[in-house]
Amino acid sequence: MVEGRRITVRGRVQGVGFRPHVARLARRLGIRGGVQNTMDGVLIRAEGTQEALEAFIRAIVAEAPKAARIDAMEVAPDRPEGALDFRILPSRAAGRSTSVIPVDTAVCEACLAEMRDPHDRRYRYPFITCTQCGPRYTVIEALPYDREQTVMRAFSLCPDCAREYGDAEDRRYHAETIACPACGPAVRLIDAGGRPIPGDPIAQASALLRAGKIVAVKGLGGYHLACDATREEAVFELRRRKRRPRKPLAVMAASVEAARGAVRLSPEEEALLASPAAPIVVAERRDGGPLAPSVAPGLRTVGVMLPYTPLHHLLFDAGAPALLVMTSANLSGLPIFYRDEEALEGLREIADAFLVHDRPIAHPLDDSVVRLVGGDIDFLRRSRGYVPDPLPSPFDVDGVVGLGAEENNAFAFGRGTQLFVGPHIGDMETVEVEERYIREFEHFHRWLGVDLNIIAMDRHPLFATRRIAERLKAAFPDVEIVEVQHHHAHMAACMGENGLEGPAFGIILDGTGYGTDGAIWGFEVLYGSYDGFRRVAHLRYTPLPGGDKAVREPWRNALGMLVRLFGREEALRLLEARFPERRTALPILASLVERRELVAEAGTCGRLFDAASALLGLAEVAGYDGEPAILLSERVDADAEYAPYAFAIEEGDPMVIDMTPMLRALLHEYGEGRPIEAIAGRFHATIVASLVEVIRRARMRHPAWSRDVVLSGGSFHNPYLRVHLRRALRALGMNVYTHRLLPPGDGGLAAGQIWVAARTKRAR
Repeated sequence: MVEGRRITVRGRVQGVGFRPHVARLARRLGIRGGVQNTMDGVLIRAEGTQEALEAFIRAIVAEAPKAARIDAMEVAPDRPEGALDFRILPSRAAGRSTSVIPVDTAVCEACLAEMRDPHDRRYRYPFITCTQCGPRYTVIEALPYDREQTVMRAFSLCPDCAREYGDAEDRRYHAETIACPACGPAVRLIDAGGRPIPGDPIAQASALLRAGKIVAVKGLGGYHLACDATREEAVFELRRRKRRPRKPLAVMAASVEAARGAVRLSPEEEALLASPAAPIVVAERRDGGPLAPSVAPGLRTVGVMLPYTPLHHLLFDAGAPALLVMTSANLSGLPIFYRDEEALEGLREIADAFLVHDRPIAHPLDDSVVRLVGGDIDFLRRSRGYVPDPLPSPFDVDGVVGLGAEENNAFAFGRGTQLFVGPHIGDMETVEVEERYIREFEHFHRWLGVDLNIIAMDRHPLFATRRIAERLKAAFPDVEIVEVQHHHAHMAACMGENGLEGPAFGIILDGTGYGTDGAIWGFEVLYGSYDGFRRVAHLRYTPLPGGDKAVREPWRNALGMLVRLFGREEALRLLEARFPERRTALPILASLVERRELVAEAGTCGRLFDAASALLGLAEVAGYDGEPAILLSERVDADAEYAPYAFAIEEGDPMVIDMTPMLRALLHEYGEGRPIEAIAGRFHATIVASLVEVIRRARMRHPAWSRDVVLSGGSFHNPYLRVHLRRALRALGMNVYTHRLLPPGDGGLAAGQIWVAARTKRAR
């Protein structure tokens, strides 16, 4: 007896070959009907015997494409309509979107094999893709995911591609990005003046790279600047032209073998490199390895990735150096270039040539950057390959958006019990970045189809996100704006990612966050849940002479700390010995520090690292955001044990952590000539010991409080702090939770803002 079923599948089921998968199963099992993309995911109308339908439903899940993720599947009885076969039907664009936008994935091995086969019609074709790989998010302009809704609609299919697209047995059956040399995008090489360079574009670009030149390469989500990573003069020249003196540069290796020659890789790190997401993986640099010193000055680590587009592979196949610098093509403070005319104009003084193509990029996307710490993934930047995949939410967040932070911004949207974190936007310091933010925000809003109810934003009065919130409020008058304290959002982000209901302790270590008392927070022990918190402990406040200038020039921060903690006379004596070239400026700034009404007060982990780094001669002036802390952390063996320095805790509500004894001992040991590695190790151990002691005292005061503790904030990119604090807290009997799906820094802040705002509204 023929029965019918109506099957709705939700999750990452568009752009991953899901409809062809369903169609092949149906033909194999004798099922008739059809499958189509909808705004809800994928809808299947199936007719067959009960036994065949049950086998069909099981196989949909069990044999799903590897890039798919099924979040929910609803099966309901349906009246058979006498279908004669099984077809992929035209997409249905009506209704509210509940589908998941597919992520961009690295080119698959099957496509690479065809690309390298001289007898294949796509031999050496730089835009080869299939249902299992290639661009998705970066080419999609609207949902449902069909070719006409992508930038590929500009390329009409040739007869051969049309045949493959319509052949149920072909692996490009309904592959929306299908293309070939006869009908698809093409690549060309031009000079800095926009003039064509004769010859094979890829071969010529490879030759230029071998000759030490700088080539701008149009990739999946934007342009990169490439040069030979083993030639010091080439890397130095790239830095000179780009005006990027010290910030580390990413390296693309031709293969895992080439990467192994440059960095030490564990099996887990190699698996990450070769995964469909193909992120940049930060790994330990090999001593005496082939990389030029200027790739990552002063660092023991470097970010490496493998080629993830066919064009990248073809560059290496054509003889490009096996290790290339492949850094985002942007100017200081501006977002990555992704439009051809803007790239040519903005990079003409940097690149010697441009390897370009005519497939537009609908949405710019930076490379993701990850590191393995204690067996867990630490996202330094969550972007290509992961965005816009949703996170599950422990409660309903529908219609709530988080605007993120001022630095390393990424916004987020709540839809039902899903939370979508947007692409890495960067620092919100220029009009161009803000415009990029608005454009991508509007795309997400349209794609997800949510009705905005709540806008969650940081409490800081001067953040650009406040202007954006006011702009959104004008467009959506009924929306409610909720201000969320920065470190509460960090705490909530880690709680929500780990599915915690709360309450819990939150240890939040970062560089800057606007506190409820108007001071700059960033070394916090909190206790609470999504709907509120209390401050259990914090670092003693010290002044920041010059405000943001003290962040860029850590010696100023060191002065502010020592004058406040040691007193003017002792501080100036120590500082003049340490910074003799600043002898004139020191007493002037000391006088400023003593006038409390003229300087900002701060107690942050980032500024504590800055001060120590300056006092130890590692970084008196920061060449890039976070450099002093990174240089200090890289002097420490994350697997070693160090004896902490003394510290003090002032009892109260909240407790106050005083690092005066530590700083005095640190300066004494430095003056005695003790190795910086040993001093840095003891510095890190002191931070861990002080926080464990705070938790111990808090638990003694409040034995009924939860044993759960979450670790969040940008300082938890530091491997030593993450590993050793977790270990020490577990030894104290605490349940410790860290980030694995979101960055612990400000890139994950918007998620926490959403969880706080949604629960706060419910509480009211």
